[in-house]
Amino acid sequence: MGENRNDTPRRESRRRDRLIQEREHDTYKVRGKLPDPTACPECGALYREGRWLWGTAPEGANEVACPACQRIRDHYPGGYLALSGGFLAEHRAEILQLARNVETREKKQHALKRIMEIDESEGAFEITVTHPNLARAIGEAVHHAYQGELDFQYADEENVLRVRWHRS
Repeated sequence: MGENRNDTPRRESRRRDRLIQEREHDTYKVRGKLPDPTACPECGALYREGRWLWGTAPEGANEVACPACQRIRDHYPGGYLALSGGFLAEHRAEILQLARNVETREKKQHALKRIMEIDESEGAFEITVTHPNLARAIGEAVHHAYQGELDFQYADEENVLRVRWHRS
């Protein structure tokens, strides 16, 4: 600390106008409130009271593509789930059905949680989803049912989750 003319300590001043980085950034999150009700013309989801849900849109409802449909159209997943290992090859159909069942359960309550694609290559799968929590839910369900190794990796500045499951 420096001293002033009266020999009393003076406080160093710090600038408080620095740029603060967002901890969570989601390009597809709705900014502000949409008119109530708003319907997604692509999937039929309905925006009511601040959230997207399934329902029937009344005549004359505002139309805006929901965040899930925007992600699907832009090929920009909110989560990735990589499944691999010899066990996967032996139980391929069961594990994929479990993933679909989790999606169905989650999608009933949360219209924005959907599987985008399931890519298979060399005995491994990569499932891309519209919401990070769906990647986590599917990964945890597979791990609970079949054990194996489960790993989560969150991107610092993106709202994206990478989940890896492996069982030899």
